[in-house]
Amino acid sequence: MQTCAFLEQVEPGKSFFTKLLILRSYFLEMEQYIIDPEREYQNICKKLNGTYIQLGPNSNTYINIFDIYEESLEEQKGYLANKITKLIGFFELVFGHLTEDEKAILEEKLIQIYEKKGITLEDKSLYQQEKNTITIKPIFKEPNEMPIMEDLYEALGRDYKTKKMQIKLIPFVKGSLSFFNHITNISFQSSLVVADIYDLGEENLVYGMYAFTNFFWDKIKRNRTTKKVIYLDEVWRLIGVTSNKEVASFIYKIFKTIRKYGGSGVAITQDVSDLFSLENGIYGKCILNNSSTKIFFALEEENIKLLSENIVLTEKEKIEIKSLKKGEALLVAGEEHALMKVEVANFEKEIID
Repeated sequence: MQTCAFLEQVEPGKSFFTKLLILRSYFLEMEQYIIDPEREYQNICKKLNGTYIQLGPNSNTYINIFDIYEESLEEQKGYLANKITKLIGFFELVFGHLTEDEKAILEEKLIQIYEKKGITLEDKSLYQQEKNTITIKPIFKEPNEMPIMEDLYEALGRDYKTKKMQIKLIPFVKGSLSFFNHITNISFQSSLVVADIYDLGEENLVYGMYAFTNFFWDKIKRNRTTKKVIYLDEVWRLIGVTSNKEVASFIYKIFKTIRKYGGSGVAITQDVSDLFSLENGIYGKCILNNSSTKIFFALEEENIKLLSENIVLTEKEKIEIKSLKKGEALLVAGEEHALMKVEVANFEKEIID
């Protein structure tokens, strides 16, 4: 089951309600992965003994966007081809809109830097044989055997056609974002993981959101029998006008397929209009359509009008959403619509507050 929550800042607003979901899912022993762009989930992570990961200029944890994991593959074959599609989405966030010719050249450079690490479009190149006393077992390549940002930076600099791209990578290799130029060193054992990307700053948040979404998605796919949840706070950054269709398509794919991996996706936003701002709102609509449960707290009239263009609401429900009081929401589950009130036990409130 997926939940898509559109929540205005009316207490117990999106942060409080999301923390309540996290707390109750914790008691159900579910794996939980949270993207935290506004540093809202630090305290509850500590109280529940979760793993708190910070990414930023002063952090000592790193995530390499070039990583390929054994669980990365979703189809029958094509590890590197699948990874390149995701990387082109990431670098369109960095470079801005790329023409088809520019995408082709970028793909060529990406293939080159993987080839230098012995990784080709043949899936078998990602495995190496390890001999032991019993059998010969294929071992998947480790994170320290993957390219890093500097490898692409140097490849772009060797071609006059990609010099402009190289310049835009300077902050990622030599400047304020150079924490992206490292081998991944993130590990965790707990079932609750919060990725704090607040220190990236407003303009760079989307890079961290996309990197961690990819990272967590691979973790989610490891075991289909384990129940798990991924929370994408401020999801509009990944499917709105500041994003691109490659990134947005990936987010949509998560919501479309996560159930078969035993998972749920929670998309959270407080601005409905941003959700429908890319490609005529196609990705926002797709997430809505693939979410079995939707929860709406009080919304302004402009957002209600936009929402009603993408989901069936009666005139009565439009009035009710506008006048919802503290702790009240409209719950939409399939074709069923019902007003709900969020009830919180005293011990839950103490943990969350």
